[in-house]
Amino acid sequence: MSRRSADGEINTPFRDVDRASSKQMSKRAWWLIVLNLFVPGSAQVVAGNRKLGRLGLFFTFGFWGFLILSLLLALVYKIALFSIFTTAFIAIPLGILFIGYAFLLVILSLDSLRLIRPNTLGTARPIVLVALTITALFSSLLVGTIGSTTISASNFFSNIFTESGSLQQHKGRYNILLLGGDSGSDRFGLRPDSIAVMSISATTGETVNIALPRNLTHIQFTRGTPIRKVFPYGFNHDCGGECMLNAIYKSTIDNYSYLYPDAQKHASTSGIEATKSAVQWVTGLKIDAYVLINMKSFTGLVDALGGIDVNVKKALPIGGHEDCYPADNEHESICPDAMSWIEKGKQHMDGRTALWYARSRHNTNDYDRMKRQREVETIILKKIDLPTLVLRFGAIAGASAKLIRTDIPSGSVGELIDLALKAKSKGLKSLQLSYPTIQADNPDFFLMRHLIAVKLRKYK
Repeated sequence: MSRRSADGEINTPFRDVDRASSKQMSKRAWWLIVLNLFVPGSAQVVAGNRKLGRLGLFFTFGFWGFLILSLLLALVYKIALFSIFTTAFIAIPLGILFIGYAFLLVILSLDSLRLIRPNTLGTARPIVLVALTITALFSSLLVGTIGSTTISASNFFSNIFTESGSLQQHKGRYNILLLGGDSGSDRFGLRPDSIAVMSISATTGETVNIALPRNLTHIQFTRGTPIRKVFPYGFNHDCGGECMLNAIYKSTIDNYSYLYPDAQKHASTSGIEATKSAVQWVTGLKIDAYVLINMKSFTGLVDALGGIDVNVKKALPIGGHEDCYPADNEHESICPDAMSWIEKGKQHMDGRTALWYARSRHNTNDYDRMKRQREVETIILKKIDLPTLVLRFGAIAGASAKLIRTDIPSGSVGELIDLALKAKSKGLKSLQLSYPTIQADNPDFFLMRHLIAVKLRKYK
């Protein structure tokens, strides 16, 4: 039964321990550990400093309330949940509160150690101390990780998505230009060798990856865009002898940047804007925004994800030159500069190996190379799931900050994340507008637009 102390407070069995046996103290210790783990602050309320306990309970109930709210939003309105973590003036104070709560959990655990009175536990003392240490570390590290991840996420999204406003859908879809830029040491400037349009249904999230050949020719530009003033009859002259789709970026950067004086103010470049105009004309789709992935920097992202698994169809050299073939039973390798090989079959690749797999031109052809780049992009997208993001967010965000450039406005980030999760559950659809269906040197643009329209109607 409970008794009143000299100062009038009620003494519970948790407080009235002066004549308790070691067995009773051990039982009490286990109860305090459970209370400290599941309801931090309650151990102090029933057995210690009630002011400290009430402070702990205030933060605990607030934390629980946030988790319940997050769960409800995840079930009924994910966009609002994503907006909380991507809006700096909400996410940063929230992250600071979580970190503060993590420090409070450490203080409460240390106080719980005092309340347990280890010297009274007898033979149970080592087990009790280990249990308290494990549970204290678990709770404080969990909350601290949530707090630091919240702040990192906010900083990441603020640095990547710098444009204000939101995207406007066209015919029920968002069309994002996806450029895989290759800025290797053997090149002067960046050229987007992987060019695709991610067409996303604004209602279902159904996403079609429309892949275009980088060496597409006879390209024209959308009416009313600045680059068309220079090339009114198409990108067929004054283009340095390489009048292909992937040459538009560098040609515009080098010679026609004056056409887009405000591009940098809007998180873009003249090369990207000209490429947008060309892709709009080729596909017949309104391009709403772009994402540029620097293939040279994506090694950090692959390493941050712990590597990727790829089924290699054909052996490829790391290093090497144009006519490079592996050794076989009859011939020696004619790749004197190749350091090693990416062997055929299932391979686990780090960032450097994955980059060579995506970029290699040797012992292969250009169409295979483009397919490999899209294959690597797809594998990475599939591997970025919620557990991976939580456990590796700091490394992923750090790598992605160097990897990604985009003009997607911040107001659309939450909606696009929601649509991306829907797309992942449904599976990414693909439309390859390349050989033999499309001849890059003599393309049938009417056929290309027809194939795109049919595909998008199928996945509305």
